[in-house]
Amino acid sequence: MEFDLQWLLVGLPVAFALGWLASRLDLRQVRREQHDAPKAYFKGLNLLLNEQQDKAIDAFIEAVQNDPDTTELHFALGNLFRRRGEFERAVRVHEHLLNRADLSPTEHDRALYALAQDFMKAGLFDRAEEAYRNLLGSPFDTEARLALLNLYERSRDWRAAAETGAALERSGTGSFGLRIAHHWCELALEADAHGRPEEADTALQTAREAAPDAARPLVIAGQRLAKQGRHAEALTTWSELALRHVDAFTLIASDFAASGLACGQVAQAQQVLQEAYHRLPGLDLLRALAKLAQRDLGSEPQLLELLQRQPTLGAALAVLSQPPQRWDETHLQAVRTAVGRAANPLQRYRCAACGFEAQHYFWQCPGCLTWDSFPPRRIEEL
Repeated sequence: MEFDLQWLLVGLPVAFALGWLASRLDLRQVRREQHDAPKAYFKGLNLLLNEQQDKAIDAFIEAVQNDPDTTELHFALGNLFRRRGEFERAVRVHEHLLNRADLSPTEHDRALYALAQDFMKAGLFDRAEEAYRNLLGSPFDTEARLALLNLYERSRDWRAAAETGAALERSGTGSFGLRIAHHWCELALEADAHGRPEEADTALQTAREAAPDAARPLVIAGQRLAKQGRHAEALTTWSELALRHVDAFTLIASDFAASGLACGQVAQAQQVLQEAYHRLPGLDLLRALAKLAQRDLGSEPQLLELLQRQPTLGAALAVLSQPPQRWDETHLQAVRTAVGRAANPLQRYRCAACGFEAQHYFWQCPGCLTWDSFPPRRIEEL
């Protein structure tokens, strides 16, 4: 079969013309799409940057109507609704995205995560939990677990919170041992409240394993022992707390003194309290020492030194509780210092419009520039 060169000469120009025509049609279509869609989008973006959210929302709605297949516009619109507190409209936008059959798996997970945030902000915690649980194992797994952890803590579902925290720690997200210890402490308190002491023991042991250096398990363990009348064991437990966490020890200093008196270990308890006081002087520890010595706080020899070091109203009140004949100029000066320090923040004027505080009176507020917004009376007189 012989090839006719005439057909080649005719076919090449025809093929070239068809290709050129197709490219021109594609360019026109692209230009038309670019002309129709982005005007409203960029208008909304500009309004958003200028903090005109109402007008920005109208522009984005117009853009979505012109191009309903644009997922990014839906996300932007839904996030705007959520930020404005219009949670019902945000839910509708994100549910509309989820119902689209052409949505990719990645975009589906993203829309589900946005929907879960809508439910959370709206206070629909059961629906938020369901949405977040559906995201487990997805690219939003970590975000979903963190949200679930906060959700379980808010709803006081301590066991679920502990399990979620443990899963996050296993995944390498961070250290959650201290939070898990609090969860198990709450479970221990619940078990005790329902008369299940063995379950409470197990929960406290789990709390200590989750965070060996945590203070709260030792606090609760000592309180449980003291409640059971095992005061010597309570002293041992709380003495460990005093060595590790002297700040937390101040919370149970009075109970510590009571247990020392109850089991007859006054000298040992006094030594622990005195060492804790030297490390962290404070009124709670001094009050516990006075209780252990069975005398009034006002008669405690270290009270004046504490008041001079920490001029607080509590210490000043304890000094004033003594008979006046025990006062001298040193006591009075320490009390004056404490009262002056406490009164100083109240010796100010406060703007009624913005809350700006100043030691001097202003006819025009330096903060919000409002005229006559300062009441002509100081804060303590209002």
